[in-house]
Formats: sequence, structure tokens, C-alpha cells
Amino acid sequence: MAVVFFLFHDLAAGIFRLTDSGMSLESDRSRLREILLAKSVKTGSFTLASGRRSDLYVDCRVTTLDAEGAVLTGRLLLDLLEQEAARLGVTPAAIGGLTMGADPLALAVAMASALRGGPFVQAFTVRKEAKEHGRGRRIEGNFNPALPVVVVDDVITTGESTLKAIQAVENEGGKVAFVLVLVDREEGGRENIAAKGHRVAALFTRGQLLS
Repeated sequence: MAVVFFLFHDLAAGIFRLTDSGMSLESDRSRLREILLAKSVKTGSFTLASGRRSDLYVDCRVTTLDAEGAVLTGRLLLDLLEQEAARLGVTPAAIGGLTMGADPLALAVAMASALRGGPFVQAFTVRKEAKEHGRGRRIEGNFNPALPVVVVDDVITTGESTLKAIQAVENEGGKVAFVLVLVDREEGGRENIAAKGHRVAALFTRGQLLS
């Protein structure tokens, strides 16, 4: 098992070094947009989770669970996290959000921070409901209510799922430093979250993605 672990670690580190040295953040962003458009963005007539009808459907999980997409997402969201943290003068200890859309994003950021050599950003996940067995936790993973965290989501439309994750963190005594999102559909979600006092930074807006 130890040999397998070290082989995996060396391979992962090698991939990250290759990506880090061979691609700028600008080219990372361009490539991630290509993957999103090819795999995640669909046009037509759809009913969203909010119940709204829309001509656009974005299934980010197909991209964030893609081998290349996950690496790019981790690098780019980590960079955005650090920009926002510097702007606000905070040091987030962890990142997470409502399962399952947020899960691959949080893990990608955590792995990117570790493969870069730190400082580490840990990952956690928020259950949709507290489990009824064990310790009955709603939040799982590396969450410490004494330390500020970032809430992340793959797509925001109304912002409802993001606000549920924020509420879960606050119910556990935690403090949300700010919110990161992969795609902002520009349908009022950012404003709804901001109205609750939380700054939102998006890697892509609908306009940027489709332009």
C-alpha cells in the first residue's frame, strides 16, 4: 500500500508541475471554458432545480469530475480564493458547500493548495439534511467553526443552495468569509446572496461563458 501511495503522489505531483509550468492561468481559464462549453452547457428548454424554466442548462459536474477539468478548476478557484482573501484581509482555512455540486470543487481546491506546497486550504461538505445516525452531523470533513471558511457552489441561479450551505455553517458557529462560484447564471442569485451580507466571486458569468 505504501508503494502505491507514493507512486500515486509522485504521479499527481508530476501532473501538477507540468500544468503549473506549461500553462498560465489565462490559458487555464480558456481551456476550462472550452471544456464547460463542450461538456456542461446545453441550450434548449429546461426546468431548473428552482422550478424556473430556462433556455440554458449548465451541468458543471461533468466538467468538475473530468480529469483535466478538475485540475483546471482547482488551480483557477484557488487563485480566485486567494485574490478575494487578500482583498478582504482574511485567511480562509477551508472551502466547502452543499453536496454534491460543491464537493468536487472543494476537493479540487484543497488538492491544488497541497500540490503547490501550501498554504493548505482544507475541504468540507454540507449534507442536505443532518444524518440520523452516528453523531448526526450536517457538516462533514475538515470544518472548524473557530476558523473562517469559504462556501463554494458550481452554479448559482437563485442562490438557494448556496444560502442553505451558508446557514448550515453559521448554525454550527462558523463564519463564512465569502462565496465562490464556478458559473453565475446572472439570474439574481448573486444579489440574493449579497443581500444576506456575503460577497460572491464567480469564475465565469453566463455572459463570459457564452460570449
